[in-house]
Amino acid sequence: MARIAGVDIPRNKHIGIALQYIYGIGPSISQRILDQTGVSPDIKVGNLTEDEVNRLRELIDREYRVEGELRKEVNLNIKRLIEIGSYRGIRHRHGLPLRGQRTRTNARTKRGPRKTVAGRGQRRGMTKK
Repeated sequence: MARIAGVDIPRNKHIGIALQYIYGIGPSISQRILDQTGVSPDIKVGNLTEDEVNRLRELIDREYRVEGELRKEVNLNIKRLIEIGSYRGIRHRHGLPLRGQRTRTNARTKRGPRKTVAGRGQRRGMTKK
């Protein structure tokens, strides 16, 4: 297994796909990295030479913010939004979706499993006694 940016990337995958196991590297950045280093995207990680691995490692360390550094930056941005009391910060604080999605129904992924409330039985169609 090649170790790049503190992540063991799988040996049996093509390098273009394997680079995406690193947090902060997606398909387009992976392709750009391979173009800059001159590594063919069809080579599997197990077949890379030590020189190619070193070129990839150096380029990623020098030019891209990945893994712990990127996670730290994202968390600091969220904390800043919460601190200044912006709309997005308030939504983060309450654990609600913050990009305009509806919350009357759905939003279960963000809000977690349903919490039942006592006294919310059959309301519609009830007759008064």
